[in-house]
Amino acid sequence: MNDFNEIETLRQELTQAGYEYYVLDNPVMSDYDYDHKLRRLEELETAHPELATPDSPTQRVGGQPLEAFTQVAHRVPLESLQDVFDFEELEAFDQRVKGAVPEVEYVVEPKVDGLSVALEYEDGLFVRGATRGDGRVGEDVTENLRTVRSIPLKIPNAPPRLIVRGEVFMPKKVFHALNEERERRGEALFANPRNAAAGSLRQLDPKVAASRKLDILVFNVQYAEGETFSTHEETLNYLRDKGFKVIPHYSCDSVFQVTERIAQIGEGREAFQFDIDGAVVKVNSLSQRETLGSTAKFPRWAAAYKYPPEVKSAQVVDIVIQVGRTGVLTPKAVLTPVRLAGTTVTNATLHNQDFISEKDIRIGDTVLVRKAGEIIPEVLSVVEDKRPEGTQPYFLPKACPVCGAPVERDEDGAHIRCTGAECPAQLLRNLAHFASRDAMDIEGLGIAVMENLVNAELVKTPGDLYFLNEEDVAQLDRMGKRSAKKLLASLEKSKEQDLSRLIYAFGIRQVGQKAGKILAARFQTMDALQNAALEELTAVDDIGEVTARSILDWMASPQSQHLIQRLKEAGVNMTAAEQGSDQRFAGMTFVLTGALEKFTRDEATGMIESRGGKAAGSVSKKTTYVVAGEAAGSKLRKAQELGIPVLTEEEFLELIK
Repeated sequence: MNDFNEIETLRQELTQAGYEYYVLDNPVMSDYDYDHKLRRLEELETAHPELATPDSPTQRVGGQPLEAFTQVAHRVPLESLQDVFDFEELEAFDQRVKGAVPEVEYVVEPKVDGLSVALEYEDGLFVRGATRGDGRVGEDVTENLRTVRSIPLKIPNAPPRLIVRGEVFMPKKVFHALNEERERRGEALFANPRNAAAGSLRQLDPKVAASRKLDILVFNVQYAEGETFSTHEETLNYLRDKGFKVIPHYSCDSVFQVTERIAQIGEGREAFQFDIDGAVVKVNSLSQRETLGSTAKFPRWAAAYKYPPEVKSAQVVDIVIQVGRTGVLTPKAVLTPVRLAGTTVTNATLHNQDFISEKDIRIGDTVLVRKAGEIIPEVLSVVEDKRPEGTQPYFLPKACPVCGAPVERDEDGAHIRCTGAECPAQLLRNLAHFASRDAMDIEGLGIAVMENLVNAELVKTPGDLYFLNEEDVAQLDRMGKRSAKKLLASLEKSKEQDLSRLIYAFGIRQVGQKAGKILAARFQTMDALQNAALEELTAVDDIGEVTARSILDWMASPQSQHLIQRLKEAGVNMTAAEQGSDQRFAGMTFVLTGALEKFTRDEATGMIESRGGKAAGSVSKKTTYVVAGEAAGSKLRKAQELGIPVLTEEEFLELIK
């Protein structure tokens, strides 16, 4: 088989396997085989770039990160629907419809709680995808939509132009897994799957969007050149035949059947893989829809029934404190069991001290509870006339309940945080940060390995990593001698990292990569940094008083001092690399913008900093040069307005020769 035929065969096999898996939920190919075939296809397309096509399975994730999304005018407006909140309002909707079309059939669909988008195809190829926006103008999110595996990149026997509408969502199981991972890394949690989906689809980097495993359900033909349909159900069947993942739908002959179906959908909402916030009722006949028309805001032929959030009472049995991966103390109400949105709820988050104080929540109180976004249980209010005598206002503890270290309130927020550098509750987050690529760059120390090390009680602080022995590590689940040897070699190599990386690896609040480099360059040794006074720290460029106090507090902690001593004993480098002799960019500030082809942002930043310069994220009057790649946006415009010199990649390379 020649390369051309192999490419075509692989594309067909992978496309069909993707359709079976992501649309029909019927996997026909193992993950191993799929990945192996995809790798082979990537190799062939690299060897034959002239054969690359936009509908290839290899094009699901590609392109450089964008600086901003561009606006797209919708050929057919993406209308919103009129909400109805009870069956009386639904019957009134039915009467208005029958006033114009006495005999009517409805279609009922679950209302997916996601992000509405329009998908455009030309001659069968997916060419553009845009968010709803205001219904008339949305944002071009084509590259991110390409990462949604259930969206076909090519459809068979297609009309010259086809526009379909669908709802992008994050499956419930993906949402929970994402939040678990974000908690491990000490990142803010998403409130609900809708917010997670919206945030993922608006990522400027398609690779980030791809990692979020979004899905879509298509529910409308907006435009189909040369095609004619008589009913909505007919359009949905047409879309299914073209390879789209279509919304579940149910036909109803009367408003009574509609109400029954809405009730059934509501009762079974937990069984859906996606969140729903209601049900959509549509007139099935397309000619009747034309007769009914639209108001200035809504179509007259459809309505969205919104399920009311369940609110029930429960008693606060206790208030317990959880310490998160970033050290934040989160109070949680332990409740008498109550059934909400299909699940039994026994606890609810109380967020922070301000939330507790504002609502005056006390142990023993009867409270009203609901599920925010149908996901997270929350306390709405206290039923004060049921408050038992003798209850006392609740206040969070002054010491961490896990490690006993003092707690402090964030200066810029409502969180109360444990200050312990070696707090067990924060261990996984601290380890993940310590080992990350931009910190100590310990290859092979992923989350799964960290959890195994912690569970086996081999590691209690980041310093313990450097005292592991091969035999103990090899006995861990999924390790073995070879993996253990590689991990220990990586740990040994990391001892040589520069002081700037070590400072960043500590995870001191307010101290990022940039601050780590600045502090290392100024103080040169860990001992000097430990002994620095407030005045010395604030005298350093870009180190303000808040950051300085955060450094001092961290260094003063006995746990931090123990960690530094442990690392010294292990032979971890505690000095800064000698400053290079090339300081031609000293005092200069560069801003990088657009898609760079000859080097990455990190590589360019390294070139600048190694020559004494500084790479900044925004353009100001203090900017010396702007380095502009392809599709440079607002930063380039601002540089031109301010008269800042703009360099191409070639000119920048000439500058550093």
